[in-house]
Amino acid sequence: MRSLLLAAVLLVAPFIDGCSTSPRAAFYTLSPTAPPESVPSTAPPIYIAVDAVTIPDLVDRPQIVLRTGATQVSIDEFARWADPLKGQIARVLAADLAQAVPGALVSGYARNPGDAQAYHVWVDVQSFESVPGERASIVVLWSVRPPKQGATVTGRTIAHEPARAPGYDALVDAHGRALATVSNDIAGVIRSTLRP
Repeated sequence: MRSLLLAAVLLVAPFIDGCSTSPRAAFYTLSPTAPPESVPSTAPPIYIAVDAVTIPDLVDRPQIVLRTGATQVSIDEFARWADPLKGQIARVLAADLAQAVPGALVSGYARNPGDAQAYHVWVDVQSFESVPGERASIVVLWSVRPPKQGATVTGRTIAHEPARAPGYDALVDAHGRALATVSNDIAGVIRSTLRP
């Protein structure tokens, strides 16, 4: 009986050990583009609020979703966003807008929509695609409402950025650069309303 028990333990031990060596998850976060040197502004501050960001349900999950074909995606259980993607996009857009609009005070959180002193920005990410080893692509509809109930300006930005190396770090970096393109388009509208 004792030898039978010992044999059973020896047979089960490798399976238990195999289960304890599963891959570890890696966590990724989007980053704004490197800020250029800024010149302090003496003008009154400009308030900008990124009020709302929507993203497709497909990518609204902790795992990074990879485009593997025209009609196929792969969801990597071990490559995850460090915090919700929607919040990361709002944070990165806010940081990029702060650099692109001199003197701007930008919040990635919704302000009172009736705040007459702020530019209100809404962003609808229609596509957020990650092609491993190749590129990051986004399609974004956006709108900007200037202060004092000015006319809302809408636009659409399509950005494709190459992944400069294999792996998730390069893919996440490419998404950061694609979001900078969106920020630049939005900033262009805001700067145009500031001209006398």
